[in-house]
Amino acid sequence: MKFHLDTTAGNLFTGYGAGYVEINRQRYESNLLVTADEVIPGWAVNGFDGLAREDFTYLQKFAPEIVLLGTGATIRFPHPRLTQDLTMARIGVDVMDFQAACRTFNVLLAEGRKVLAALILG
Repeated sequence: MKFHLDTTAGNLFTGYGAGYVEINRQRYESNLLVTADEVIPGWAVNGFDGLAREDFTYLQKFAPEIVLLGTGATIRFPHPRLTQDLTMARIGVDVMDFQAACRTFNVLLAEGRKVLAALILG
């Protein structure tokens, strides 16, 4: 077995559970956006059913390669018209439950990818 020193810099998910995530050992209990350098609470305050096109258009300002949309405890797909601006900007959108989004974020960040997690926790 070969061990590697983890030299990933920036925000990492260090835990999660029902209704919360931990980033660098700090607990968050509201919907949020996470990049390598920023944690932005207060995204999608109306939950999945209240998502609007503007919620996704806002994500372009971070210039990610890929957006990991964590839709709570279960996978729910937003209508394609909500994410069409990201698609037109050639930004990938991958939908998964929020726990899978946390794990995937850490892997992609370690690979040096420009990833953004958009998480709906409830």
